[in-house]
Amino acid sequence: MAELSTVARPYAEAIFSVARDDKAGLPAWSDLIGELAQLAAHPDVREAMNDPRLDDAQRTGLFTGLVKAQLPQAVRNFIELLVANDRLLLLPVIAEQFVALKNRHEGTAQAEITSAFELSDAQVKELIEALETKLGLKLKPSVTVDKSLIGGVRVAVGDQVLDTSVQAQLARLRDTLAA
Repeated sequence: MAELSTVARPYAEAIFSVARDDKAGLPAWSDLIGELAQLAAHPDVREAMNDPRLDDAQRTGLFTGLVKAQLPQAVRNFIELLVANDRLLLLPVIAEQFVALKNRHEGTAQAEITSAFELSDAQVKELIEALETKLGLKLKPSVTVDKSLIGGVRVAVGDQVLDTSVQAQLARLRDTLAA
């Protein structure tokens, strides 16, 4: 997967620099790139884009024709570039990197919170405030429930993970006893 990220990075950086300077704003571009990524991830679209009977112009026309929104010329050019370089199916990875660049630019980050039990809004707010103070970032929480944690929470912000779950504590205890 690291290879795909490496290949996708220049494309994400290029479209981000265009989006950052556009009057439509980063949120609009983020939504559009997300829509393109969902479209490129669809199995039928993936199959059609790999059809050897289609040339680059036909692939570009087919793909842009599937998009509901009116595409700015910069996005059309971007799609043409991806098709010409056989990178259109990397759009989901490009979109992930675009969101990461957008978050870094805005001084925000995605906080993936996994809890053993349902958290109230007040608990999520308290946890996010404590993490924002510690990390110095504005966090956007995404909360999921995983009963296998037994108790506690696991929070992932970028490559940093704070795991206070009972499952993690039991694993550490097992490792200590086994050593």
